[in-house]
Amino acid sequence: MKETRAWTRWAAITVAAFLMAGTAACGQAEYTYVRDREGTTYFRVPSSFSKVDSTQIDLLLSGDHPNSETAKLRKQLVWSTAFDQSAEPAVDHLLGSQDPFVYSTVHLLTEPQRNMISLNTMRDFVLPVTEEMRQAYAQRLMEAGQRPMLTGFELLNDQQLALGDGARGVRVRFNYQIGDTVQTFDQTAYLDKTGGTVSVLLIRCTAECFGKRAAEFDKIAESFKLLKLPG
Repeated sequence: MKETRAWTRWAAITVAAFLMAGTAACGQAEYTYVRDREGTTYFRVPSSFSKVDSTQIDLLLSGDHPNSETAKLRKQLVWSTAFDQSAEPAVDHLLGSQDPFVYSTVHLLTEPQRNMISLNTMRDFVLPVTEEMRQAYAQRLMEAGQRPMLTGFELLNDQQLALGDGARGVRVRFNYQIGDTVQTFDQTAYLDKTGGTVSVLLIRCTAECFGKRAAEFDKIAESFKLLKLPG
């Protein structure tokens, strides 16, 4: 009788362990869920994307020296994250690889920035999109005697987003030729209702990749939300 009870307990433990293992395997997360440092912005990416250190991207986009006081201040005001679906993830894939890349950043605006922010500023937040900023980019490189890395701009879509509660948004999709490859960028940018925070999500892949996987990338972009915090 004791042996029977012992066997029953052992069998129950074994079955439970098997079921738990099966649940873990079946319940493997399909997405990685992301919130910014303040918990105000949310999005999700497929779990097949690997997280990479976005620090170098921030420095590249800002032009700040990593040891400068400006860079230190930016760490307090700027949050960012990046995900790469490449088999060999790397931050320089922001501007080019055969696999998709996702970059997101949230900026707490200073008072001067608050006074200057506009939908066009949000369009140009990562790369030059408006004609004014594209001309400024080309002029700056010409004066420096450098060839532009970004050429052949094509605007594919530009829409203003109705968010309610005084928040504003814009979503732009555009092409740039980088080297021998045309890359497609899809950028969503939000300005919160206080006018004090800009949240940006940028998705990049080759134009051919985007043509095949646009619906998948739309799901990532559409998951990008401003969260209403209590209080």
